[in-house]
Amino acid sequence: MRDIHLPGRSTVHGTGGAAATSQPLATLAAIDMLRAGGNALDAAISACAVQCVTEPNGTGIGGDCFAMYWINSERRLVAINGSGHAPAALTSEWLLAQGLRAIAGDSVHSVTIPGAVDAWCRLNADHGRLSMAEVLEPAIRYADSGFALGSCIATEWAAATQKLVRNPNTARQYLRDGQAPSAGDLWRHPQLAETLRAIATNGRDAFYRGPVAHDMVTSLRSLGGVHTLEDFAVERSTYVTPIACSYRGVELIQMPPNSQGAVMLLIMNILAGFDLTKFPPQSAERFHLLAEATRLAFEVKEAIGDPAFSDVSVEPFLTDAFAKSMQQRIRPDRAGSIPAAAAAGGRDTVYVAVVDADRNVCSFINSLYMQFGSGLTSETSGVLFHNRGIGFKVAPGHPASVAPRKRPPHTILPGLAMRAGRPWLAFGVKGAAYQPIGQAQILTNLIDYGMDLQAAIDDARCAYNEGHVDVERGISDAVRRGLTALGHRVVETALPLGGAQCVAIDWERGTLSAASDSRKDGLALCY
Repeated sequence: MRDIHLPGRSTVHGTGGAAATSQPLATLAAIDMLRAGGNALDAAISACAVQCVTEPNGTGIGGDCFAMYWINSERRLVAINGSGHAPAALTSEWLLAQGLRAIAGDSVHSVTIPGAVDAWCRLNADHGRLSMAEVLEPAIRYADSGFALGSCIATEWAAATQKLVRNPNTARQYLRDGQAPSAGDLWRHPQLAETLRAIATNGRDAFYRGPVAHDMVTSLRSLGGVHTLEDFAVERSTYVTPIACSYRGVELIQMPPNSQGAVMLLIMNILAGFDLTKFPPQSAERFHLLAEATRLAFEVKEAIGDPAFSDVSVEPFLTDAFAKSMQQRIRPDRAGSIPAAAAAGGRDTVYVAVVDADRNVCSFINSLYMQFGSGLTSETSGVLFHNRGIGFKVAPGHPASVAPRKRPPHTILPGLAMRAGRPWLAFGVKGAAYQPIGQAQILTNLIDYGMDLQAAIDDARCAYNEGHVDVERGISDAVRRGLTALGHRVVETALPLGGAQCVAIDWERGTLSAASDSRKDGLALCY
């Protein structure tokens, strides 16, 4: 329990259902869906659609989606990969011939075919209780009638002004007279409302075929893209088999590649070899172990690509023997000398956790990758495109080399934790490569240190990042000095690390708990 003499939030509790998101109207939409008879999946899609309107810096229908959904009556978990593919005409060889050795974040070539809408519609058709028209109604209403902009989102929107102004379609639809809206301003997006309305009426084909698809392809090709109507028409999400590991008796479940879920599981497998409780949660020793586990896990990430194009299996990396080999490389008294790439934070995504009265559980993540994605918007349909294609390498033969109809490496990972064969926790942390690091800190806060949900999220964060350690302002001087003494280069990050949402089930008491990160505008609600 937090010290109630000090500012902070409490974990919320309920019995009928719970939702946590980074935007209040989205959380309210999820609860409204549950109270209207929808299940956790309906509620998660509805919340995410609202965020596509109210939090466009972080997500949109021009992005990608991963989701896990526990169907309690069947004791069955389904997982879907809604990340899009590269256009059929895009290859490393073609890019090299154009003089491009990397794909820039604002390049039209960073736009892979958006996969989110197909995943939403497929999940709704296969497992939803409400129609897509009912599920999308709140998002359409806010896009049509307007909503009051939140404080954190307004700050991030303003910071992206120079990016948004570069594309005329984006400047016209996401700025007013060249300026970002301010906190509390009423904001509307009628073009996006029309596109959402079309999806609500005609499903995925309203997005991937017909006028909306034609608008998207025309807009992208006008910028030099090689996207075609056929690329959009054939785009499909894929049901996949999750991957898992055990940590202190808790089964941790993640998405397989092209998600970086394996990286998070490897971090936890490495940490399992150490008794973290020997050190306080806010200590140099604890953060040193987290940093070293992260550094070693990210060494492996480069070897993992789209499984449809790669023979590399993640299973050998998730064995106890491999974890032990990594543990033996960690010195308790000294930071490792070989840096690995792991960008901590600085990217935008939304994560939604929902549990309903029947104890169906949805762990759901939707992303544009960088803030406002590529910064490119379709001319008439209001679709802001992500830039997930920057995860590709322009290098023939590399596991992540760009190739026709290939999925790029993805940073987003919705999490699920099980105890005794039943869901205990739906959890996620936004923030690009920081996500597995943030998940590991929150999980060890809960499992090793016994914190409640909100305390586990609020705890000041520290993260390994490409040869140094990023710390939030809340990390004490003593901890910083301790990390420096261990050989880490400590850097205070300009922005907080990530943004987390969690919902937990207490099966014995029949109650739910939920928490939302104070680093964002959102909140958790139970009823």
